[in-house]
Amino acid sequence: MSVAPGPGMDPTLLPKAEFAFPGPLRDRLVAAILDVSKTATTGLLTEYEREGEPLPSVGRRSVVVGSDDRAVAVIEVTGVRVVPLGDVDITHARDEGEGHTTVAEWRAGHEEFWHSEEMRQALGDPGFTVDDATPVVLERFRVVARFNRAC
Repeated sequence: MSVAPGPGMDPTLLPKAEFAFPGPLRDRLVAAILDVSKTATTGLLTEYEREGEPLPSVGRRSVVVGSDDRAVAVIEVTGVRVVPLGDVDITHARDEGEGHTTVAEWRAGHEEFWHSEEMRQALGDPGFTVDDATPVVLERFRVVARFNRAC
């Protein structure tokens, strides 16, 4: 699916959607968004609270940036739920487009990221951990525009 940018798609006017930290993981996630295998993502509620950011809302558009901070696509939120980590289901896990075939596999990958030194530093909590009760934000989205990498 290739949709040309239209009115209201100026990447400089939209909030950024940054997946993971710049580097190989972000590059894989952005590629999965662009090939439409990734239509969902999971964030920590505590991250939104710490940064004072509102939760995503249906219809909100944001610009996906690659590791080089260049705009590659515009996505539109199609659904948002806040649930305990233990309630994430296989449909959501598969729709994240990372190739996970079980919730346990998906969770192990996410825990590795959330427990990483980089994430703990971003949260300002060197001992941060998650458990079944940790609130997570499940977001669904669709690609509404793609940009030439020269943006």
